[in-house]
Amino acid sequence: MTGFDADTIVTGAHVVTMDPRRPHTTAFAVRDGRFFAVGDDDLVRELRGPRTVVHDLGGAAVTPGLIDAHLHPIQGIELTAGIDLGGLTTGSALLAALRAEADRALAEDPDPWVRGWNLDYDVFHELPMTAAAIEEAVRGLPALLIVFDGHTALASRAGLARAGITGAREFEDSSCVVVDADGRPTGELRELGAYEPVRLSAPALTRDQTLAVGHELLRGLRDSGLTGGTIMDGGFATLDLLDALEQGPGLPIRIVSAIDHEPGFDEERTVANLAMRDRRGDRWRGGVVKLYADGVVETGTAWLHEPDTAGAGLEPFWKDAAAYARTVRRYAEAGFQVATHAIGDRAVGEVVDAYLAAGVRSAGGAPHRIEHLETTTDRDVARIAAAGITASMQPLHMQWRKADGSDDWSHRLGPVRAARAWRVRDYWEAGAPLALGSDWPIAQNDARIGLAWSMLRRRPGDPDAPVFEPDQVLTPYQALHGYTVGAALAQGDADLGRIAPGFRADYAVWAENPLHVAPDDLPDLPVQGTVVGGVEP
Repeated sequence: MTGFDADTIVTGAHVVTMDPRRPHTTAFAVRDGRFFAVGDDDLVRELRGPRTVVHDLGGAAVTPGLIDAHLHPIQGIELTAGIDLGGLTTGSALLAALRAEADRALAEDPDPWVRGWNLDYDVFHELPMTAAAIEEAVRGLPALLIVFDGHTALASRAGLARAGITGAREFEDSSCVVVDADGRPTGELRELGAYEPVRLSAPALTRDQTLAVGHELLRGLRDSGLTGGTIMDGGFATLDLLDALEQGPGLPIRIVSAIDHEPGFDEERTVANLAMRDRRGDRWRGGVVKLYADGVVETGTAWLHEPDTAGAGLEPFWKDAAAYARTVRRYAEAGFQVATHAIGDRAVGEVVDAYLAAGVRSAGGAPHRIEHLETTTDRDVARIAAAGITASMQPLHMQWRKADGSDDWSHRLGPVRAARAWRVRDYWEAGAPLALGSDWPIAQNDARIGLAWSMLRRRPGDPDAPVFEPDQVLTPYQALHGYTVGAALAQGDADLGRIAPGFRADYAVWAENPLHVAPDDLPDLPVQGTVVGGVEP
């Protein structure tokens, strides 16, 4: 092999490069895990050596490998225990599902629990969100039901007892054990801090089981063209698990892993977090810290400039809001990229203020990020764009909205703020860095569904479904950019997301060019294969 020979050559393809200098071509060569040359078939074939592997794709399409800018695959293994309650929107349907699961658990499990996830707030239009409402259905067993957004849960009386929750508790953040007039817990638990004790008291997977499930989940992401993701999974245990996966079955995709900093962390824990900045493996790295500025609209824990229709929404996640800004500065000065969950309009604005005060980029050059931005003011769209702060968004979260505004998200915000929803097109046109993702297990981790929602702003495959804020739809190119170039730059990787010389050779092979497929058909477009660093699975 000469110095000009390629390891792999791909020809006969419709290559969507996402490189503005050469948007489309038919071939490329890979050497040492990076794109070596990109051009037409005849040019690239000249780089063939005696050991070069040549793939003629016969007209199939190739794009850069997709990157999910925000997901929770490891934490999701824990949160998705039990039955998937998605699609149940009535109290009667929920109770029937709980009875069936309770009977199964009593017959099969040595320590029976009723666990469920992906629950829709709609069921609580018919049932109260109380332990009493589900007590008969769960047969008196300990139970924990997690709502789809991961911010609220309902526990049974036995579940509360297992966790030792007998009344209200004090938290450093906006977590809340809801109690009745007599101070007894109702069963409703707002935010992770409130329901985590119940979850931790339930049976858990062994480490070997977690490794197996985690590997299978990450491998499955490649089926929709994903070759990487930024995961917001929180703890040192996740970093240990990534190490174990890489040393064992291997990491199927590239991972950038954030660690959480919670308001109650003391100096010792903060120092331990800071020591994780440079921890990495071959296909994963840390260097990102995840903070929260608020909760969610549906339970009144999103931080808003004006109260929601129930009079809530005026409390930040951090009881000492100034401590949030100090924490941002500390991590930024230590070289971390900062990612902050901010859903309400005031939360977004306060995060922008903190980033501007601390500097909007990490020492390594990665822009700080805001996650979700579900409702945003015009002023903050402009400020985010001017500062180059990344807007990391998930348009497919609109799937729980209703055309008449009766869903809890729309009803709580009212029509004016609900009309400022998921302003992806406004961010794009303002020039803000825009990254797209799923937030799995909150929403589907199939990137094709995420792409379709970004282009349609309605349910794919249902042309009669309501289109939410049609002026905010993205073009196919813009949506793909959000899952490739945008997501790569959002995590500080300037050599991912394009098919161009010198970039890492992560790519997806599609049956057809996804830019030319009707968005309604995109979720069914076959992905024929994915390659990470020039290596096929």
